[in-house]
Amino acid sequence: MPEAHPKPASERTADVIVVGAGPAGSATAYHLARSGLDVLLLEKTAFPREKVCGDGLTPRATKQLLAMGMDVSEEAGWLRNKGLRIIAGGHRLQMEWPELASFPDYGLVRRRDDFDEQLARQAEKAGARLHERCNVGEPILDPRTGRITGVHAKLGGPGVLSKDMTPVTFHAPLVVAADGNSTRLSLKMGLHRREDRPMGVAVRTYFQSPRHDDDYLESWLELWDRRGAQDKLLPGYGWVFGMGDGTSNVGLGILNTSSAFGELDWREILKAWCASMPEEWGYTPENMTGAIRGAALPMAFNRQPHYTRGLLLVGDAGGLVNPFNGEGIAYALESGAIAAETIVQAHGRSTASQRELALRAYPKVLKETYGGYYNMGRAFVKLIGNPKIMKLATERGLSHPLLMRFTLKLLANLTDPRGGDAMDRIINGLTKVAPRA
Repeated sequence: MPEAHPKPASERTADVIVVGAGPAGSATAYHLARSGLDVLLLEKTAFPREKVCGDGLTPRATKQLLAMGMDVSEEAGWLRNKGLRIIAGGHRLQMEWPELASFPDYGLVRRRDDFDEQLARQAEKAGARLHERCNVGEPILDPRTGRITGVHAKLGGPGVLSKDMTPVTFHAPLVVAADGNSTRLSLKMGLHRREDRPMGVAVRTYFQSPRHDDDYLESWLELWDRRGAQDKLLPGYGWVFGMGDGTSNVGLGILNTSSAFGELDWREILKAWCASMPEEWGYTPENMTGAIRGAALPMAFNRQPHYTRGLLLVGDAGGLVNPFNGEGIAYALESGAIAAETIVQAHGRSTASQRELALRAYPKVLKETYGGYYNMGRAFVKLIGNPKIMKLATERGLSHPLLMRFTLKLLANLTDPRGGDAMDRIINGLTKVAPRA
């Protein structure tokens, strides 16, 4: 760890303000603080707090946790997984995560109400100054340049009602929006969602279940409602992730490329799917340990630009969810690291124009890193939005293990960028030639 930061000139000023202490915000704050910058990390709620998620992490996310110095051992409360099990079309295929130089060969599982706090505390240990119960409202803008120079917020404490929170202002020459899909700060800065980018919705709940210690993430590419006289194929895909604590996280996702998007009650769809499961798994109402909750999945750079007038967007605020598989945490952590590196380099420049030049590189790096891959994903979600194509793909594909291993690498974005096998070279080649809008 670096030496302790000198006491800031003011508790309300910093080199950088990060709004939101989810994975993207905490990763950004951690890497900035490790580099010696004074960082304010502002979180509107208090930890631990709930967050809708599948709770399953691929090796891509695991790599970023290791880079943050996290203890991801089982003794520290993490459940490791070996790979992915896919169920569809009468097939059941179990595949281990690929052995790569660039990524570990295991994933992780941890509940988000605890996972997010672990990351925020790690950022604190690195030197970031975390304010919980800090509700950020309006940006503070320089009237001459229109640049963001801080934020207006309200600070509260345990048991304090919103009307009794204390108005405060925080100041910094750079602000990072890590405030999730709703990203009020981005909206206040005039950055609206792109309608030409895919959007998903996920709903999930927890059940007491004997399957809680499953060491594979499980993905169901067909959802069946078997309650009536005739089985009915439901739109979307489902997952079952054992949590290792006596419960399973069971949920489903739906893309807006599906004709059923916005028309159905997805909580009822989840209930119908769970009712079709074997009774001994325990996915029944009496074993449910929490309410069914839903959240949006902003995909494929659905809010741009990722840098403007002193504001950088990371994670869900910038629409960095992978359109191939709905994974968001890995890209939240990665974008936080990329944003932090950009800011550190800009901070070291001697003039305002040089700092601005460095900051404007951030969107370019994101597009170079993910642009081609995300555009391939956009084409993919349009195809699988057609249930006939999805059904045909699962029926034919799952009977070919070699093809499915290629698909696993593609969907999870797990390849070695240099060298690697023939599959890696094909996937890497495709992402390079794809447009990077």
